[in-house]
Amino acid sequence: MTTTQEEVLSKVREIVSPWKDKKGGLIPILQQAQHEFGYLPPEVVQAISDEMLIPLAEIYGVATFYAQFHLKPRGRHVVRVCRGTACHVRGSLKILEKLKETLHVTDNGTTEDLRFTLEPVACLGACGLAPVMTIDEQTFGRVRPEMLGDILGKFE
Repeated sequence: MTTTQEEVLSKVREIVSPWKDKKGGLIPILQQAQHEFGYLPPEVVQAISDEMLIPLAEIYGVATFYAQFHLKPRGRHVVRVCRGTACHVRGSLKILEKLKETLHVTDNGTTEDLRFTLEPVACLGACGLAPVMTIDEQTFGRVRPEMLGDILGKFE
């Protein structure tokens, strides 16, 4: 489904309206806009700038400072591979490399079909299951490269 510029502007106005003429609303506005559009496309950022009278540079400064904001489309499923010490020692780099090869992406890349986004992370907090990866909210422990095809196949 394609969203027209008018639809984008209308939605941004709806998101911005509770924060008009108030300070401190940029982060909640960006959060809601990203929730609505899946990421923060340039036309949405421009519309927020226009509506809130906040310079584009300031908005991009906030959006690039916080890891929660994304300026590119993301996959329907986010694959996170732990790169912490326990996972590294137990082979998480092989897992990450196999995923890059299988999905044809780089670190923090998204597949062309927008099915998966691959994110290496510092720690997933499940060291006893090393090496660990998650897809969305599901955790997979003691992962081996040969398991990845079956794991990925569970996510459409």
